Amino acid sequence: MDRLLRMSEDQFIEQMLPEVRRILRQVAVAVNDAPDGQVVNASEMKVRDLMAQMRTKAYQKALQMRIDSTESSFSPSQGRIGQVQAEQGPLDPVGADGQRAGGNESHAVARPRGRRR
Repeated sequence: MDRLLRMSEDQFIEQMLPEVRRILRQVAVAVNDAPDGQVVNASEMKVRDLMAQMRTKAYQKALQMRIDSTESSFSPSQGRIGQVQAEQGPLDPVGADGQRAGGNESHAVARPRGRRR
């Protein structure tokens, strides 16, 4: 995979909206639940953590969607149907004993080089 394709920005937004709404609702709850006179002090860290969660989830979702858009367009077998067997040649028939037909000779046996004595 040399180059990642672009993801759909509209689909990203659509998929993130429920998460954004959930986190923003929690932000509103944190600010509303803070006692009078201590709103910033009592809610600031909670809101910071919630926004960090949203930032992380949005970034992870965007990365995954970009990877997924690229992978969905890639087909390792595209254009190869029917060609593989022709390129590899016919299969040798295999006997009931699991051996290929053609005798007991092994053509893959290494033979010593050099002079024979």
